[in-house]
Amino acid sequence: MIMFVYHGSDHIIETPVFNGSKRTNDYGYGFYTTESPELAKEWACADNRDGFANKYEAELGGLSVLNLNSPEYSILNWLAILTKYRTYWQNGSIAEEAKEYLQQHFFIDLSSFDVVIGYRADDSYFTFAQDFISGVIPLSKLSEAMRLGHLGEQIVFKSPVAFSHIHFVDALPANASDWYEKKSARDREARRSYRAVKKQSELFNELFIIDIMREGIENGDPRLR
Repeated sequence: MIMFVYHGSDHIIETPVFNGSKRTNDYGYGFYTTESPELAKEWACADNRDGFANKYEAELGGLSVLNLNSPEYSILNWLAILTKYRTYWQNGSIAEEAKEYLQQHFFIDLSSFDVVIGYRADDSYFTFAQDFISGVIPLSKLSEAMRLGHLGEQIVFKSPVAFSHIHFVDALPANASDWYEKKSARDREARRSYRAVKKQSELFNELFIIDIMREGIENGDPRLR
């Protein structure tokens, strides 16, 4: 399958470097892209500086692809991976126990995959995940929150083979005066909507992280749908 993907950066990247990113990104080392040139321009201007949405042609045929948004996975699989690689989680016994439980029961080893598709936990979305880990919101609210603000998916190229399937096409300029404000506005709207979600009355049978741990809920449990 041939597709066009975009990588936001403050400079032009004609040849992505394998393991050139930070290990503490959402899915560890990898080249992070999106099918949306608009989102790539927002990411390029995240520090309120001009940048580029680097455009690539990518061929996924023959690659091993993990799509975390497909029906066989739950948001807890995504969260288990996030807790593995991302830092700056809240401290506290519940949060620490929650991270350990998620990694034991929902973590997926990414080393056997060439490409990973899933949410991007930038800005407010990482806060939503932290709230769930700390027991502030139930699973249903986390799932709802991750759909706020039109976050979209990111496509991460993880292996040397995957990098050979990416070919530079163009670099689209992104002006910070436009795209930094659009990113900020999207984040503000997501936070505003999230506050409204949190105020909604809770149902008695909502699943919080403490319930998931106490009841020994694992992958495939129908309560996670």
